[in-house]
Amino acid sequence: MVTKEYIYEFIKKQKTAFIASVDEDGFPNIKAMFIPRKMEGNCFYFSTNTSSIRTQQYMKNPKASIYFYKRGRFVYEGIMLVGTMEALQDKEIKKEIWQPGDTIYYKQGVNDPDYCVLKFTAVKGRHYCDLQSESFVLED
Repeated sequence: MVTKEYIYEFIKKQKTAFIASVDEDGFPNIKAMFIPRKMEGNCFYFSTNTSSIRTQQYMKNPKASIYFYKRGRFVYEGIMLVGTMEALQDKEIKKEIWQPGDTIYYKQGVNDPDYCVLKFTAVKGRHYCDLQSESFVLED
């Protein structure tokens, strides 16, 4: 059985996260992002633009999924988490996950109105490895 500790360690080793939202027509939309900047409990925090399509979709429908994978020479492993996504404008969390190079994307710095934090809260997931898959529920 996959543990929360295993999930965290797996995610930390990846370079890319795929986040999924639901559009106004009910179709899934997927985007590649950098891995979460903070992981705490069942929550994963991403840096993004307030004006992005994905952020706007989460504001209308918070249902979301995130996916991480490792493709080895002979082994493929993936972890999908399902839950909800919130767009946060809270100054404290924005400061907490801010990185110096972010000014490339947000010219006004941490207070840029186009800078927000996506907070994903996982409730369940699925792990795939070595031709086997397993569903799991995340406890608080």
